[in-house]
Amino acid sequence: MKFLCIISVIAISLSAHALDREAFTFTKYDLAVRVEPEQQRLAVRGKIMLRNDSEAPQRSLSLQISSSLGWSSIRLEGKPAEFVSQIYTSDIDHTGALSEAIVVLPTGVAPKQTIELEVGYEGVIPQDTTRLTRIGVPAETAKHSDWDQIGRSFTAVRGIGYVAWYPVSEEAVSLTDGNAVPGSVARWKKRESQGEMKVSIAASRLSVEESPELLCNGTESKRTTTEAGAGESTGLDCSFNSLGETIPTFVVAPYTEMDSNGIAIPYLPDHRTLAENFGSAVEEVSPLVTKWFGDHRESPQDKPKVIDLPDAKDASFESGNMLLTSLSGSDTKLLLTATQQISHAFFPSPRAWIHDGLASYAQVRLIEEKETRQAAINYLQSHRAALMDLEKVSGEPNREKDPLVSSLDVFRIQTKSMYVWWMLHDMVGENALYAALHNYKASDDRDPSYMQKLIEAQAHRDLQWFFDDWVYHDRGLPDFRIISVYPGALASGGYMVTVTVENLGEAGAEVPVTLRLQSGEESQRLTVPGKAKASVRIQAASLPQEVTVNDGSVPEPDTSNNGFKVESVNH
Repeated sequence: MKFLCIISVIAISLSAHALDREAFTFTKYDLAVRVEPEQQRLAVRGKIMLRNDSEAPQRSLSLQISSSLGWSSIRLEGKPAEFVSQIYTSDIDHTGALSEAIVVLPTGVAPKQTIELEVGYEGVIPQDTTRLTRIGVPAETAKHSDWDQIGRSFTAVRGIGYVAWYPVSEEAVSLTDGNAVPGSVARWKKRESQGEMKVSIAASRLSVEESPELLCNGTESKRTTTEAGAGESTGLDCSFNSLGETIPTFVVAPYTEMDSNGIAIPYLPDHRTLAENFGSAVEEVSPLVTKWFGDHRESPQDKPKVIDLPDAKDASFESGNMLLTSLSGSDTKLLLTATQQISHAFFPSPRAWIHDGLASYAQVRLIEEKETRQAAINYLQSHRAALMDLEKVSGEPNREKDPLVSSLDVFRIQTKSMYVWWMLHDMVGENALYAALHNYKASDDRDPSYMQKLIEAQAHRDLQWFFDDWVYHDRGLPDFRIISVYPGALASGGYMVTVTVENLGEAGAEVPVTLRLQSGEESQRLTVPGKAKASVRIQAASLPQEVTVNDGSVPEPDTSNNGFKVESVNH
């Protein structure tokens, strides 16, 4: 018998050697989750459905959960499935490793064929910063990034990319490899864009005095309170209609909830004043967001949640209808956060580049409204370095694979779309843009060009070239340089200055060209297609001292060649 077991393990190991971890798509989860905050414990039972989306029959598959959890059972067609569990190093989980079950199937699963497995696993989820500290991140910094944990007073567990609390299957990735981890999460979300999840969560009572409040970032239903052994437990059913849009997350803590203009604000004990301050920020920015975008709310049920994090230094996290963030901070921070959430609430859209991009753009508009245009551009520029890093990762030959219109990389969408909306505002003007946004209907957005046509109708200009370069395809970024400046004296006095700009990048853009005079300046906008040159003529009262292209409103990788000293020109 021992000899046969050894042969079986060898067979599974050989199967794992040629394992295609991304062959199967997880099409459906139906999980019952038990959370024990006192013991930091998680126990899960349920069913998962998988479809073979590879081009070849599959005899084995991978199921991965956090390395702090362990597999207790896997069954196929009511019978125990043959599997071996191993530790698989990967930074897709906060522990830096996964508990991987390699399942050998009795018969091959043909392409597009589905199978259903019953699974059981359990273990603990303490806070773990291993993946960060082992690459040199200071422990104090790491704990404010990977704050996921099941704890007595506070529980918050994010999904793939943070904690694999539900089964996944991904090739190993490392934080030392650029944007490999967010890239892996984006690929997973794209594969699982049609995947569904239903989770019934039960959390035991925190103490004699405190009952837990259970929250998730999906559609909540069927809240229950039951007697369970030594004490009460709170239950919640949560469903996700598309795993491509949301990273399933649940939170358990003794929250009290406040509502402010359709935004739910669950706050922790002793944080009522912080919640009231945030509620005031919501009330302050709501009229501005309504003015810019309109109020397109259709249903009050799935209202956005701004959930209080216990430590003011903890990094914020947003997915689905949930933002986990500290409610403390400066007035500016509260106003920016409130603007983002109000925008999400007031402007639902099935397209992430619109839904998330407008929320980020609204923050820039708020800064311009409260301060100056230059302050808004400075805010845009504070995100430029991050955008440059993203562009390097998505460069050739992968660029066309992730255009904004279909991208699932949340950080990329938020950062690049913020610039896109700001450029559209500059190009068509405030009145035209906001009229188009007020006319938007999420239910009518069935074609990628729907938003383009709305804006064109109000602006009375063709924007196909812009949407092609920035939304429907990813042409990268423009890269401007001034190649010539010719000032010509006018008989009536002053100068007519001809400025020629070259765009070394592949994405076209409309950009301001500015003459800096001895007193004041003159500026005109110029459209420069990708890999092309264009000229503009600007009348000036005196000889310009310097000419610049781009005021920071258009993102480009190199701004060192954006200025031109006119003294160097023969005229």
